[in-house]
Amino acid sequence: MVFSSVLFLTMFLPIVLGLYFLAQEKMRNAVLLTASLIFYAWGEPKAVIVMVALIVLSYVVGLGIEKFPKYSKCILTFGILSNLSALIYYKYWMFLLENINLCYSPPPISVIPKIALPIGISFYVFQILSYLIDLYRGQVAAQRNLASLATYVSLFPQLVAGPIVRYETIEKDIQNRSVRYEQVYQGLRRFVIGLAKKVLIADQMAFVADTVFNSPVKEIPTLFAWVGALAYTLQIYYDFSGYSDMAIGLGRVFNFKFLENFNYPYISKSISEYWRRWHISMGSWFRDYLFLPLSRALSLSKTYAALSRKIGRKRTNIFLTAVALLVTWFIIGFWHGAGWSFIVYGLYNGFFIFVEILTGWNKESKSPFVNLICHLYTILVFIIGFVIFRSDTLDYAWQYIKTMFGDSNAPLNSFYKATEFLTYSNAMIFIIGCILSTPLLARWYSKYEGTKIDAVVMLVLFIVAYVFAITSTFSPFIYFRF
Repeated sequence: MVFSSVLFLTMFLPIVLGLYFLAQEKMRNAVLLTASLIFYAWGEPKAVIVMVALIVLSYVVGLGIEKFPKYSKCILTFGILSNLSALIYYKYWMFLLENINLCYSPPPISVIPKIALPIGISFYVFQILSYLIDLYRGQVAAQRNLASLATYVSLFPQLVAGPIVRYETIEKDIQNRSVRYEQVYQGLRRFVIGLAKKVLIADQMAFVADTVFNSPVKEIPTLFAWVGALAYTLQIYYDFSGYSDMAIGLGRVFNFKFLENFNYPYISKSISEYWRRWHISMGSWFRDYLFLPLSRALSLSKTYAALSRKIGRKRTNIFLTAVALLVTWFIIGFWHGAGWSFIVYGLYNGFFIFVEILTGWNKESKSPFVNLICHLYTILVFIIGFVIFRSDTLDYAWQYIKTMFGDSNAPLNSFYKATEFLTYSNAMIFIIGCILSTPLLARWYSKYEGTKIDAVVMLVLFIVAYVFAITSTFSPFIYFRF
């Protein structure tokens, strides 16, 4: 079930809201849990068994960590490995077997099993891990109510594509929430904005991007290679930030306070800043649960002491920072998908972040010209990164990037006539998408928020978005496959 589908907008959401608001306060978690399980099982009835099994396992592990502090590290390790094993099996097992076959001739594995990927497993496994690790660190208390823990993990607004909500963020909200109609309005308003992002901008840009990227790369002229890359850059931003807006908005309707997941990443002046603004919940998760612990472990290791004596502390710190970044960004890329394109995408971003650390690129400049150069550099880097991310193979990505920089003899007219995708309306949406990716319009409009004008604008926006949703073809969110 998709937030932008007619079924969700006209049946599921109104019914859930009605039942939730009519229910007694102590029954509201039960309403949300039931709705979440139905929401998830609607498209994948078998996959819900995997999620429920991991929730029950993690519930027992959490109680064990708190009850047996002497063995808490062993219990935590068991919980982490159990959850990661499920993620590796469903998401990466086929990829690993396929690559083993490529290393030998003849291939040692004659039949590679087809394993269906449970939607959202990358997100809810990470939420479970954050709960267990924070519990071990003493930052949260063990949840003794299985239904409450299940509600946290399976909460349908953010279940299948984030944001990755940490347990400590909503620990109190799980136990005690009230209906606040001001929050309901603000939540529905945020949901409408996200819906509009998805169906009015992302889905329209998807048509442009898919037309270009689905073409043989040798037939794509340089100009249209850039059009396709820019269209996908807008598509993925409005698709994913639109979903995050809808998730945060629905969370607010139920009086959950989800943290922001995007903060105008396309205005960044460095790749480091870009990743502080893009998919914030994922970036902060990897920072707190992988990069920082790994950096600490490396700095306390015997290797660190030996290298410090040989090459000096400063060079050793740089070397270990590079190692920690390499590992972190390799895993970030692999987290996005079981494919070499995703791995290279992660390492590509990690490389630029490391270069920026070495050169001090992140330092603020008072010169408008320098800021402009930094901004253009950042845009170029993340657009090329999205080409790698979007391409099915590394070879296609490489050929596409070469085409972007002039390695193409394809004529403009023949390509456009064969596709006819760059219509006037798409061009206007392209321009609007570029403007709305900056905070300029939002700052101007902020004075109308909460007024009658705002209510009318949101109503009109919902009607227009709804019409587009019911008349367009099915278009799942990009991050559903991760």
